[in-house]
This record gives sequence, C-alpha cells and structure tokens, in this order.
Amino acid sequence: MPVAAAKQPQAVIQEFKMNRMLVVVFDNETAAVAGTRALRQLDAEAGISLYAMGVIAKDAHGKISLKQATGQEPVGTSVGFGVGALIGLLGGPAGAAVGAVTGTLVGALRDYWVAGVGLDFVEEAETFLKPGKVAVIAEIDEDWITPVDSRMEAVGGVVFRRERSEVADARFDRDIAAFKSEITDLQSEFEQASGDAKLKLKTKVAAARHRLDEAVKRAKHRVEALDHEAKDKLTALEHQLSKAKGDVKTKLDHRVKAMRSAYQGRSAKLKQAWELTKEAVAG
Repeated sequence: MPVAAAKQPQAVIQEFKMNRMLVVVFDNETAAVAGTRALRQLDAEAGISLYAMGVIAKDAHGKISLKQATGQEPVGTSVGFGVGALIGLLGGPAGAAVGAVTGTLVGALRDYWVAGVGLDFVEEAETFLKPGKVAVIAEIDEDWITPVDSRMEAVGGVVFRRERSEVADARFDRDIAAFKSEITDLQSEFEQASGDAKLKLKTKVAAARHRLDEAVKRAKHRVEALDHEAKDKLTALEHQLSKAKGDVKTKLDHRVKAMRSAYQGRSAKLKQAWELTKEAVAG
C-alpha cells in the first residue's frame, strides 16, 4: 500500500536514503498528465529533485505502451536507467521493448539492480496497474513524502514508492563465491581423475571459469554504471542550482551538499567493493 505521511526530517538525509522510485497510478491519461505537471512544479520549487519520468498506459488486453518519457537537462545518458528498467519490469516482455525507447541500457531493462527495487514492489504496483489504468514512473529525491503524496492525491493518483538501493550487491557476491567454490571442487576432482572422466572434468572447469568471468564483468559494469549515474545526478542538481533564486536556491544548495557528501562515500564504497572482488577472483 502507499507509504503513510511522515514528519519532515530535521537533519540532512543522505542521498541514498531520499532517492526513490515512484509509481503513481491514475484512472486515465488526462489525470496522469496532471500528475507529471505537479511533479515538475515540485521540482521547480525544489520540493523534490526529479531526474527522469515516464508515462505508461495498460490497454484492455494488458499491453503496455509508452506515452511520455523525460529526463532533466543537462544530464548524462545514465540518468533514466532506473525509470526505463522499472517500465520494463512492470510491462514484462512488452514493457522491456517499450523501456528501450527511453534510451536505457539495452539488455539490462530486466535487471532489478538497474531499477534498484525488489520484486515485491513491482508486484504491488502491478496489482493496481490494471487494464485501462495509466501510471507515471519517476525517479526523485525527496526530503519528506507529504508534498508528493498530497499533490498526487489531489489529481487522483495512488502513490507507490521505494527507496532505490543497490539490491544486487549480495547476489553478485554470492554468485562469485559460488563459482569460485565450484571451480575449486572441480579442480580437486580433476587432479585425481583419469581417462574420459578427466576430459569431462576439464570441460566443466572451463565452463565454470567462464561463468565466473561473466559474473566479474557484471560486477564491474555495476560499479561503473552506478558511479556514472551518481555523477550525472550531481551535474543535474548543480545546473538547477545555478539558475535558482531565493528559497529554492537555499533548498537546492542543501541538497547538492548532501549529494556531494553521499557521492564521495558511495564512490569510495564501490571502489573498495570492486577491489575486494578482484582480490577474491585472483585468490
């Protein structure tokens, strides 16, 4: 169900805590367009930071179509990956094709780590995105949820949100550890085998090493993509700050400082994780 309203926090919230994916479900496209205008207005007021947004519709047969997609300017190509991925997840195979229109990573739309949400969130949103409904998919930063909730409810939207996270970290680590363990076991058996059994085990070892290499490549891609995305978001906020005035400028300055701090911490964490991954594979 939609998240209940919360009090405005007093302290600076780290970027990864206020970065969220939104799915707002409406009864029709007219209401959804009103919802996109409300989100843009909140962004202009610095009530939120809006990075990317798309509007999708589900027809009577359950087919998903893309009605609208936008990113904030100036941004790099990585901003919008999460929205495109979530569109693909909500729409299934048809949605994945639609998501490609947003310019997201080809072949990665089905990966939950790109969207940064879990299966339960996708299933919850799908329950409300019934045939005939229209949904606004967005990635935002918000300090508190009341501004978005109140404005979406005013135009007939039902809001679902989830903190965006690196949900695949543990899976990558488990995969790499499992492949290494498999190779160790196969190698041990290979050294004791002979004849046809030895030849078969040699093939299995090679296949396991290939799977390990692919897992490492995915981990490296994850690190690079998250780093690029964070840089692009910071660039978008700094551009908005350069044009802002008054209270909006004050709010944005606060958010930019919080993101810079969070980016530095995240960058260090990702680099450390990648170094540990390389060490684990080499060991």
